[in-house]
Amino acid sequence: MNEQPLTIPSPADIEGAAGRIRTLVRRTPVIHLAAGELDVPVPVTLKLEFLQHTGSFKVRGASNALALVRAGEHGAPTAGVCCASGGNHGAAVAWAAREANVPATAFVPDFSPKAKTDIIEALGARLRLVEGFYADALAASQDHARREGASHIDAYDDPRTVAGQGTLGLELAEQVPQGQPVLVGCGGGGLYAGVALALAGRNRVIAAEPSAASSLTAALEAGSPVDVEVGGVAVDSLGARRAGRIATAVGLSLGMKTLTVADEEITAARALLWRRLRIAAEPGAVTALAALLAHAEQFPDGATVVVSGANAAPPAGG
Repeated sequence: MNEQPLTIPSPADIEGAAGRIRTLVRRTPVIHLAAGELDVPVPVTLKLEFLQHTGSFKVRGASNALALVRAGEHGAPTAGVCCASGGNHGAAVAWAAREANVPATAFVPDFSPKAKTDIIEALGARLRLVEGFYADALAASQDHARREGASHIDAYDDPRTVAGQGTLGLELAEQVPQGQPVLVGCGGGGLYAGVALALAGRNRVIAAEPSAASSLTAALEAGSPVDVEVGGVAVDSLGARRAGRIATAVGLSLGMKTLTVADEEITAARALLWRRLRIAAEPGAVTALAALLAHAEQFPDGATVVVSGANAAPPAGG
């Protein structure tokens, strides 16, 4: 299959997305923590994006993509929209589709947490469980789109989705100081790419990945996306076998180096966030915090960490 030409969202695309979804999404708050308050020897700002509709940032990209589908020459197809997801993007597409009264089908790996698949079904989307990983769900969604005439909304490698995620960066530009580094968890890289594009020239944005699913790290080392083995505690949300072309291009253009963390560091960061702040973030959503805890010496003046989702039960023993 021939790849489509690569399109990187422009600042105007991200501003357009912000205007398009302003009445749909929530502007999420930040909290500022002094050095030592969260077992980090530097000040930390947390962007509480898990307070977004459906419990994750994914609503931003899904809402923008669906709005552009509906605004197209023929509007939304009668077969509706479809997507592949570890759970959060599927919930976001289901939510956006419900708001727009458009049918939706979400293809999800069969190991995805019930907390996420329940949200998808509760929002009225058709849930299709697929044996395997995200890549297998993606193939099933793309096949459904071809057979049924549905519009596929990609989770992270679509300029419409990336522009929507970039609206989080526009909010951060009004909430955190210029020059303060921003850490985001990374799977396929849609959130990283959108926030990095929105904050380019203002704040350095660093992608944090589980060492058990480091697709963007591998892509940046190779100079283009490559397949990697994926697993670990955050595989449901950060388990893309291949990083997005958009995220790879953005990372290469900005000279970005990723930070990777082990599963036990992610688990410890999740327990810390619950113990200190009673935030029940999911493993993928605390990967950025785990990276800060593990590499605090790289951020002597502090950093902003995006806590991107909370579709999980609280950690045990808290």
